[in-house]
Amino acid sequence: MELKGKIWKFGDNVDTDAIIPARYLNTSDPAELARHCMEDADPAFPGTVKKGDIIVAGANFGCGSSREHAPIAIKAAGVACVIAKSFARIFYRNAFNMGLPILECPEAFDSVAEGDEVSVSLASGEISVPAKGVKLKARPVPEFMQSLLNAGGLMSYVKKKARL
Repeated sequence: MELKGKIWKFGDNVDTDAIIPARYLNTSDPAELARHCMEDADPAFPGTVKKGDIIVAGANFGCGSSREHAPIAIKAAGVACVIAKSFARIFYRNAFNMGLPILECPEAFDSVAEGDEVSVSLASGEISVPAKGVKLKARPVPEFMQSLLNAGGLMSYVKKKARL
């Protein structure tokens, strides 16, 4: 899977409450969650993020609660991928379960600027910023996790395998 988009940058320890504030957890509607995605971290984000944009973050992205609303909000906002130095363990799994592509690349945060255009290969883990001549290598997404992403998430994957 090849992705291209504009970068939005967020720092270290972006918790699930910053991704989707608890005051909006009374709904599971993806469109409603998208309207509030990252609003406490960057109030302009929900109104200006474009389909295909990519979040690049520091260490421990998605820490905090185990809420699945966080990757749902990011995906529904149109974000194609999240690249971070590292992810909180439960967010990492929830992202794949919800069909949100993520990559771990410790060098990405310091190598790109907000607004840069980036190309990402999920299969190989290659990240490039053509305008800067930057090429990075993230940890490739394991084949099974790619299957989850290609199916649209865990539930879609299971339905497909069970032929439901």
